[in-house]
Amino acid sequence: MRLSVAAAVATFCAAVMLYPLFQGGFWFWGSLGAVLAVMCAGLVSGRLSLPAWAAALVSVAALWIYLTLAFAADKAWAWVVPTKGSVVELAKLLGTGWADIQRFAAPVPSTEGIALLTAGGVGLIAIVVDLFAARLRRAALAGLPMLALATVPATILPDPISWPAFIIAALGFTSLLIADGRERIGHWGRAVLVRRTRIATSPVPGAERETADTRGLRLSGKRIGFAAIALAVLVPAALPAMEPVSFFSFGVGGRGSGKGNSISIPDPIAGLKGQLELPERRTVLSYTNSDDKPRYLRIYALDTFDGEKFGMTEPKGAPDNKTENGPLPTPSGLSPATKVSNVTTRVQISDEIEGLVFLPLPYPARQIRIDGDWRADVGTLMVFSTKDEAAGLGYDVLTTEPDVTSDQLDALPQARAAASDPRYLKLPENLPPEIRDLALKVTANARTSYEAAVKIQEFFTKTGDFTYSLRTQGSGNSALKDFLLRSRAGYCEQFAASMAVLARIAGIPARVAIGYTGGTKVGDRWIVGTNDSHSWPELYFDGVGWLPFEPTPTGSLGQGSARVPAYTQPPPRSTSDNSTPTPGATSSADDSPLNPQNRENPRALDREATLADSGLPADDSMPLIGKLGIGAGVLLLILLIPAGIRLVTRSRRVRALSWKVSEPSDEVTAKVVAGSHPSVAAAWAELDDVLFDYGMARRPSETPRALARRLTERYEFDAESAASISAIASAVERALFARDIGELAPMRKDLRRVRQALAATVSRWRRVRALLLPPSTLRRLRLMGERVLDGFDRLENIRLRRTAAHKGS
Repeated sequence: MRLSVAAAVATFCAAVMLYPLFQGGFWFWGSLGAVLAVMCAGLVSGRLSLPAWAAALVSVAALWIYLTLAFAADKAWAWVVPTKGSVVELAKLLGTGWADIQRFAAPVPSTEGIALLTAGGVGLIAIVVDLFAARLRRAALAGLPMLALATVPATILPDPISWPAFIIAALGFTSLLIADGRERIGHWGRAVLVRRTRIATSPVPGAERETADTRGLRLSGKRIGFAAIALAVLVPAALPAMEPVSFFSFGVGGRGSGKGNSISIPDPIAGLKGQLELPERRTVLSYTNSDDKPRYLRIYALDTFDGEKFGMTEPKGAPDNKTENGPLPTPSGLSPATKVSNVTTRVQISDEIEGLVFLPLPYPARQIRIDGDWRADVGTLMVFSTKDEAAGLGYDVLTTEPDVTSDQLDALPQARAAASDPRYLKLPENLPPEIRDLALKVTANARTSYEAAVKIQEFFTKTGDFTYSLRTQGSGNSALKDFLLRSRAGYCEQFAASMAVLARIAGIPARVAIGYTGGTKVGDRWIVGTNDSHSWPELYFDGVGWLPFEPTPTGSLGQGSARVPAYTQPPPRSTSDNSTPTPGATSSADDSPLNPQNRENPRALDREATLADSGLPADDSMPLIGKLGIGAGVLLLILLIPAGIRLVTRSRRVRALSWKVSEPSDEVTAKVVAGSHPSVAAAWAELDDVLFDYGMARRPSETPRALARRLTERYEFDAESAASISAIASAVERALFARDIGELAPMRKDLRRVRQALAATVSRWRRVRALLLPPSTLRRLRLMGERVLDGFDRLENIRLRRTAAHKGS
């Protein structure tokens, strides 16, 4: 029966690791009830000595009854007996919970369906753990189902499991092993111990010696277990990081993995839809810029399409491309002859963002000022880090945005031959022919690549009768075909992926961007929230580079903060300017066509000189040497903690007539304190610590007078030092044995003289160590640790005394 309780405790401790996946505590209490139900069933099975298979069935029945009571009581008979209606209700909740898990990003809201899934899953794990530990007596194998609980947050979340949750789970599993070992060792006979402690080996009053005395052996096992947990928490911090590999995949997203210091690519689109469907808006970041216009902030650039999803090639950031090394690589395809607008943006990431290792940036970023090891991928200009996270960071970005018009883009040559990489035109061979026919139909009569791109965008925003909906999932061949040819309802994922596919069919290099829209203006800042998560296509035009397009419906009937770029609108017939906000720069530009063959002298358009003239403002942050100095100072303060404790203790002891000892280190000091002579006790305790710090500790059987004689003779004290040590020893003996202690002279000078005499007899290294790392203080810290461990033994003795009393009665 003890093993059933230990198995339940271990299972619930392991379930604690699930907390980052949920909002609120509804899942916690539901899982606790499921574990308690399984534990009660296990206790009943143990009491009745049922076979393993029968005990498992009883546990399943108990779990079913509990889930019926908690989630379908109104459909059950007497609230607990399952009926057909309760079974149907539970099945509906399970389906709803599974759909919610795929809809929401972690942490998911506390819906009833998710709570049912969690409680049922934890309950099934509890049944398997109880089966292994209590029925089959294989406690070590019971760790495997508990490990399954740990793999869920480890594979879904980008962050590792927190060390407090790991410690709780490890302690639960250790307690299960201890309980199993206690049952086994109790049948061996008398235990032979390697190390016996005062508490572990002391006899228990009234306890009968019917079984083996395993207390000392259990104590050794506990200490080994606790040491193993401590090493498991501390050692990984000193080892190179290894990126996790996702075992589960939901929705559409990136791909790519690595090891060592390579970047781990998350699932961008799965997280995108989860953020769009969150029940409440959360602030992700805020920004200001030099022209006070909203801009799309790109995080990921998905460049590969395999027929099922758009994915991301693993980015590569060489040391030369660190943001601290100056301007980023030149944007792909951007000609020196293209007029650009230089815009400076100041971005502030929210502290609540977790696991973000790619920076949200306006495109194309040319220079970034940020703390940490951040690097740019040359092909896409994504900026990422393998060591740092963006949460709470503030950084400045300088962008050189192409300042183009629809007439200039329409005059560009075809982009097919100038594409920098064939992967931006690659399509799967099994792409449905209906999609290819649709692309050719939409782009019919288009004279240029730009005109074809505009026709594709208008197909989604005007002529195709598309609607915005968050109910659609996936962008594989079947989902893509259904979206384009039948339902024509989806959210930004479907619109962006579909336009990118149609553009590639039309011969226009295309990729999908994931990030945020420009957000909403609040005061003097633009605020970007989770509901501003967005996906849009980027199309390549030679001489201009990559330009964002917007096929997703905007406004109240679509993505509310999305904006259609002005250069994708047909040129107006009137002379008025179109002032629609754009993801990029929207200022007026020269209307002359851009021809890469008619470029000006590159020396006259020195891009680095342009950046130098209108670059980021001077950095007034603290220099590196200052930060290193602060870090060294903090480290020094930590190392000086024992010295500070020693100094405070000494200062308390040397106050005239108010010396006090809070923790007597020996029996003599304790007796002196009990005799209401604090000044004598303080002098004796300080002398004892000084001797220990200098490596000449007092012998346990040595009287104060014998100690004074030994120190005087061995270290050849002068007359004054000998008189001082004799005065201290005499005062201690009078405080211990005299009926009337009489008048005591202040011993501050005597104590100082003895300390100086002892210091003169040791090496300089010993004196420095006694000052900075006093052994007497370290001894007290070690004793405190032993008292904590001995507390476990006292609890164990309480249990043994109760057992003995029960047997006696």
